[in-house]
Amino acid sequence: MQDMLKKKGFICDMDGVIYHGDRLLPGVREFVNWLYREKKEFLFLTNNSSRTQRELQAKLSRMGLDIDEKHFYTSALATAEFVANQMPGARAFVIGEPGLLNALYERGITIDETNPDYVIVGESRSYTYDSICRAARCVQNGARLIGTNTDLTAPTELGAVPACRALVAPIELATGKEAYYVGKPNPLMMRTGINLLGVHSQDTVIIGDRMDTDIVAGIECGMDTVLVLSGVTSRATIGHFPYRPRLVLNGVGDIPAAAEAQAELTLLKHAAG
Repeated sequence: MQDMLKKKGFICDMDGVIYHGDRLLPGVREFVNWLYREKKEFLFLTNNSSRTQRELQAKLSRMGLDIDEKHFYTSALATAEFVANQMPGARAFVIGEPGLLNALYERGITIDETNPDYVIVGESRSYTYDSICRAARCVQNGARLIGTNTDLTAPTELGAVPACRALVAPIELATGKEAYYVGKPNPLMMRTGINLLGVHSQDTVIIGDRMDTDIVAGIECGMDTVLVLSGVTSRATIGHFPYRPRLVLNGVGDIPAAAEAQAELTLLKHAAG
């Protein structure tokens, strides 16, 4: 824990780490206050593609956290960056929310439902059988299939719900084509996150609730890894994976609590000395 507290950069997942749905998780306010107080560089890096940076900022503001837009990066932004670099001015059939549509628009990608270069799928509340059929036809006609992230489920206040990979699966099965997934643990997204943070990976910690995205991404990118049990992973399911996080915490509130305990111990040592 002491080694982690000394890190300069913190990359944090959001769903299951900062909130469930519209409910802020215990200890988050204290954790954010600690990040600011200790002048840490931090970035909220989420695989959820549905919201824009401004919408994420507004959501946390409603929960009582005032955080600048620059501290957010999403799989929608990473996907738009990837597609724009692969094919400038590309056309895409999109299943997703405003966060994904806006990111694509900002990078010059045109929405085209008849002859697209790409089919791009993110989280969507308007996901229908018709949209699956249209997407499958586009892929069968030669469009490349892209998923914003590999998350099968997402935590909410009412339990787990299907996420991006679960929505892409029917299109993959119907066409026999595998999607390319851009979000965590893809190094494309992780390298961008580290660059935005401005801190070397060896001096950065990633905090997440998923072994298959957050923790494996941290391990592969040379970061310190912290798993929190406030999201989709339980202590019992950690053993299902062939790799381990360095630390397992109940939630991010354990971090400022540990820092406070360490400060008190240091004061006691000085007093005794």
